[in-house]
Amino acid sequence: MKKYIYTISIFLIVAGFSFFNWYSNPGFDNDFNGSKEAISLLAHPAKADKVVEIEIKSGSTYGVLMKEADLDTSVAQDIYSTSQELYDLANIRVGRFIELIYDKETEECKGLDYEVNTEEKLYVRKDQDGEWQAEIKPIDYKTKIKVAEGKVQSSMYEAAINNNIDTRAIIELANAFQWSIDFAMDPRVGDKFKFVYEEKYLDGEYVMPGRVLAGKYINDGVNFEVYYFEESEDNKGYFDEQGNSVQKMFLKAPVSFKYISSGFTTGSRYVEAFNTATGHRAIDYAAKTGTPIRSVGDGTVAFAGWSSVGYGYLTKIRHNSTYSTNYAHQSKIAVRTGQKVKQGQIIGYVGSTGFSTGPHLHYEMVKNGAKINPLREILPPGKPIKQENKERFFKEIKKYQEMIR
Repeated sequence: MKKYIYTISIFLIVAGFSFFNWYSNPGFDNDFNGSKEAISLLAHPAKADKVVEIEIKSGSTYGVLMKEADLDTSVAQDIYSTSQELYDLANIRVGRFIELIYDKETEECKGLDYEVNTEEKLYVRKDQDGEWQAEIKPIDYKTKIKVAEGKVQSSMYEAAINNNIDTRAIIELANAFQWSIDFAMDPRVGDKFKFVYEEKYLDGEYVMPGRVLAGKYINDGVNFEVYYFEESEDNKGYFDEQGNSVQKMFLKAPVSFKYISSGFTTGSRYVEAFNTATGHRAIDYAAKTGTPIRSVGDGTVAFAGWSSVGYGYLTKIRHNSTYSTNYAHQSKIAVRTGQKVKQGQIIGYVGSTGFSTGPHLHYEMVKNGAKINPLREILPPGKPIKQENKERFFKEIKKYQEMIR
């Protein structure tokens, strides 16, 4: 299907300045009272339709884009109001596209499509009675199963490129192992990995990798394996070959693989800082200023602010009566004291505030009031698969075991 792409012109923006405020902050009356029952809409335009594809660029707003597309103001308002219960088009994202659907013969606008995220799409259409209806539907990807492997010489990224592996799939693999392996500290030259993952296709073209279904990582001679399995709605995720959950109380690292691994080298990635009076340890993660810092576990922010003892901007999180973690030298704090946080949530950004000679994250884990080395702390696994479901688990992962071994 031929697509027409509108190029945004600065001259049109200037010419249409009188409409800018109304469109950039739509202010449409949200009086849509359509049925909330399931609406059956066509996921794709009919062959007789014309599709105009509009790229969302920096500074774009829904209203401005619709004006530049010469869409009738009342139609733009109807589409906005109709979709608002499901998705507010004021929140469109840079880099994505809005598709306007027109009848080729009448030139009437019949609908709008917008990709809300990588998995869902918003469809707005006129029904047979001329009323606008909206729904969000899963994107109809076709999935293929892919097996990939590599050997670490300088980084997993480089291993991916050398083996024609989508680096986004490598990030997903690291996410599957994020409770077991600290990819800033643990990888060694000669480490090997092999994994099974989904590739997603749309209209015959490869779009992106999907879920990692199984993976093996041999780290310094130690074999780690994970398998995705859904025992129930309450217990699904990654498990080892025995059916034990690999999803533990704490992540192995407070900095995600996707932010640090491109700079991974075979040399030391951190400094162990010792308090000579007590022998307590901390870990320094070298990373660029602004690199997101995540909480390694669920908890409550016990302190978020400036430290007068050299830590600079510091966040302390209390996870339970036994454990707490500290994140120091941040450039910016993203949480407040007393706030509840979830595992993996961004709590701040790497900096060099306080007593620091360069941008890095000073990370500490405290157990029963004493600082410990988090790399050596052994934590219990999450919820294991029930005995009555293990036969199903072993049967399902068998095919993947054959693929990665």
